Amino acid sequence: MTHTLALRDITPVTHDTFHLVFDRPDGFDFTPGQATELALDREGWRDKGRPFTFTSLPEDETLEFVIKSYPDHDGVTEQIAKLQAGDTVLIGDAWGAIEDKGPGLFVAGGAGVTPFIAILKARLKREGTLQGSTLLFSNKTERDIILRDTFEHMDGLKTVFTVTDEETPGIGVQTGFIDKEMLANHGAGTGGHVYICGPEKMVSDMAEAAKTAGAPEDRIVHEDFS
Repeated sequence: MTHTLALRDITPVTHDTFHLVFDRPDGFDFTPGQATELALDREGWRDKGRPFTFTSLPEDETLEFVIKSYPDHDGVTEQIAKLQAGDTVLIGDAWGAIEDKGPGLFVAGGAGVTPFIAILKARLKREGTLQGSTLLFSNKTERDIILRDTFEHMDGLKTVFTVTDEETPGIGVQTGFIDKEMLANHGAGTGGHVYICGPEKMVSDMAEAAKTAGAPEDRIVHEDFS
């Protein structure tokens, strides 16, 4: 089923990432972590849908997204930065395999952090703390880190930020790639769930690394790319 959303507001989150707020269609349901296919409601773009994750909560009056724009891709994300209040987009029904199964280790690469925004917000609202959960968040540079301040102020959530293309980032940011040692050091093999989202190769590599670090396969949560 296709739904038409009217854009209420668009604001920058980082130098290339935007927070979009839309009117919510009556009866539209989703669970934290789910995504939808979104297309621009304009000639030549209606059949060019791309998957984006809801960052609002199911009980909110609006539908919200945090979307990274890639100006060099000449596609939907490049157009996102040009949207204005009143513009409309098309979305389908909600889907996705990433859902909250309890505290654990959240491993994200770039815009792959977006499913975790709603999951962590929902649990924090429900339980009052995120004690027992850690976010490992990898980006190219420090300025690419999405919603850093928001994550750092989520009560009980341990945050670990790392960058791959910057040798001397600021305070509180590590350098290097997430690997099995880092996963193990942050509890991947201690019985909690390991949630992974990012580019397909990263997800595949991190799932294998998590298993090597001792995480049972049935406790590794990620989208199925097959």
